[in-house]
Amino acid sequence: MATVTNTRTDASAAHTGDLALLGLMQLVSPALPIGAFAWSQGLESAFELGWVNNEAELREWLAGVLEDGLSRCELPLLVRLQTAWANEDASTIANWNQWLQATRETAELSDEDARLGGALVTLLRNLELLPAERLIPAEPGYITMFAWAAQNRFVPVRQTLLGFAWAWLENQLAVACKALPLGHTAAQRITEYLRPKLVEAVDIAMEREDHELGPILPGLALGSALHETQYSRLFRS
Repeated sequence: MATVTNTRTDASAAHTGDLALLGLMQLVSPALPIGAFAWSQGLESAFELGWVNNEAELREWLAGVLEDGLSRCELPLLVRLQTAWANEDASTIANWNQWLQATRETAELSDEDARLGGALVTLLRNLELLPAERLIPAEPGYITMFAWAAQNRFVPVRQTLLGFAWAWLENQLAVACKALPLGHTAAQRITEYLRPKLVEAVDIAMEREDHELGPILPGLALGSALHETQYSRLFRS
């Protein structure tokens, strides 16, 4: 039996990689106390309006949001923001944070990003993991602080994107299980369908140029606007 002996450098690198992986798992866990469970990102309105009624329609809705939303907005923004955090480039961080705020097409979607960002700032402060004050933009959004937390844990950029996309999918399916309702086995079938699409979305996002960025989700924006006056609601967006 062969014996493998790690050098100090190898052992240190492996240790750092393990901690980065665990840090990412912590960051994308539904148990992270930032209140993400309270928001549906417009999905509850799609149920109420009859746009999404069953497993097949939910699968196609999520695939569309992934392709025309996340791969054009949140995911490529994470690439830019994590790089800016690594370079301690306060101006670029602030500019992309402001750009992201401008893409939120309704009050609910804007409020969601701001409140989750604020909650993550509070959590990181309590864990003594905030960056230097000069680097934090005014009203940092969730994507901005997620990128910082990933960078602080030495998570590779590609893994940051995969983790964020996975957390988004898990949250959306949790919403469906509560509000559609969707059975847990059906949720797992959707997960199996979308797993390769998450990878494709990350591949695309990492190659996008600045002029290609921006979500193309008019239906979601309309549903989100109508959700503000929905008679009965389980979620805040």
